[in-house]
Amino acid sequence: MRVVIVTESFPPDVNGVSHCATQTVDHLLRRGHEPLVVAPAAPGAPPGSPFGADGPCPVLRIRSLPLPGYPQVRVALPSRRVAAALSAYRAELVHLASPFVLGARGMAAAARLGIPAVAVYQTDLAGYARMYVGAGEATAWRRIRTVHSAADRTLAPSTAAREELTRHGVPRVHLWPRGVDTVRFRPEHADPDLRRRLAPNGELLVGYVGRLAPEKRVDLLAGVCGLDGVRVVVVGDGPSEPSLRAALPGAAFLGRRTGAELARIFASLDLFVHTGPYETFCQTVQEAMASGVPVVAPAAGGPLDLVQHGRTGLLVPPDDAAAVRDAVWALMSDPALREAYGRTGRAAVEGRTWAAVGDQLIEHYGAVLDRRTAVAA
Repeated sequence: MRVVIVTESFPPDVNGVSHCATQTVDHLLRRGHEPLVVAPAAPGAPPGSPFGADGPCPVLRIRSLPLPGYPQVRVALPSRRVAAALSAYRAELVHLASPFVLGARGMAAAARLGIPAVAVYQTDLAGYARMYVGAGEATAWRRIRTVHSAADRTLAPSTAAREELTRHGVPRVHLWPRGVDTVRFRPEHADPDLRRRLAPNGELLVGYVGRLAPEKRVDLLAGVCGLDGVRVVVVGDGPSEPSLRAALPGAAFLGRRTGAELARIFASLDLFVHTGPYETFCQTVQEAMASGVPVVAPAAGGPLDLVQHGRTGLLVPPDDAAAVRDAVWALMSDPALREAYGRTGRAAVEGRTWAAVGDQLIEHYGAVLDRRTAVAA
């Protein structure tokens, strides 16, 4: 099957949309399909250049500009090359990854050419509008509804996201979760030397991994930093880093980490805390669970599907710093409970491999193509 993946983000970007798009490409190739990626050009990359000389599939880069105030996010400029690429590649299906700007153009091009499209909902853009500008939520939902309603099928990553999309009038919504690399992320990758460097006095290591941006509410860890015997570890980068360094005294900021190094950090933690209330899925929670680390997360969005309260970790009210601090304190004083949560969490995600969810995605593709064929007949 010739699949064109139009994505708002792709490596070298490091975020959930980019990671999921990469995993989708890899799985399609393993199953004998032929993907083409259309993505915003990275800084300094000439348009149309592939990602790396040895990239596994062709990648069409569209000229882009940095998002004002958040240069890590690139926004593709208007281009006729999207429609031309779909036509020249003889696409049988278009996969829209978190469509909003580039994805909207991809959806319009697919509709004009009569190519079936699957739209993957991954980013709570309405929540971001509320967070950043205090308005614009209704406008964001109109945009989301317009783009996703034109698709043959929308795939939501969690029960909460599916319900939210349906409530806002998006039709044909189906559940498609995310996979996790259970080989890379596993308890055996814990690094005693790393622990000694981060916790020289045997402190409890409490980690956060992700973008450092206002919507992630990493500032909620301030109370955790005040607990005796706790060392907060922050992994990631973003525009909020300077303010967070001031707000989280004593925290270790490790910057962006990937691959085996990130896996060692996860497995070396005693407790993982996610603070953002706008997660449609929350991949880092799965990675912590695969690493055998108990989780504290807000009772909102994607974590509701991932964290079994009282079995794999604790769910707390969103945006509640005191609840985050109290949950960490409760688990800090009970090593046996932390171990039990970590063990149960690992068992819960062992079947959620990217191969398994990749096959589910191909089944969604097949259902869309079958329906188009039936309608045409």
